Amino acid sequence: MPENAQSQDTDLEDLILTSLEDDKAQDIVVIDLEGKSPVTDTMIIASGRSHRHVSALADHVLRAIKDSGGGRAKVEGLQNGDWVLIDAGDVVVHLFRPEVRDFYNLEKLWSVRPGAPE
Repeated sequence: MPENAQSQDTDLEDLILTSLEDDKAQDIVVIDLEGKSPVTDTMIIASGRSHRHVSALADHVLRAIKDSGGGRAKVEGLQNGDWVLIDAGDVVVHLFRPEVRDFYNLEKLWSVRPGAPE
């Protein structure tokens, strides 16, 4: 990956993390998927305390991306507020209510390596 593209990915990741931290997202996890997924390089997973908190987190992340000149990210689940997916290209963000996050357990799904003992 060219150095400039890597710098832009890091800037986008930092922008998203700052927004989530400022809005008191809980249990923020960053998973490096570079070379593991053709879809994205980084996955960020975080929880909100309620439907409203998850939706607000997503709205603020989307606004931060747009305001930074990052264009329009794709979003799914904003109306419901249980699980919001934001596809910002090289960074994908999953925002959950805690019980929904526990059910899907994406951290485990993406951290298990083929052939590794559980």
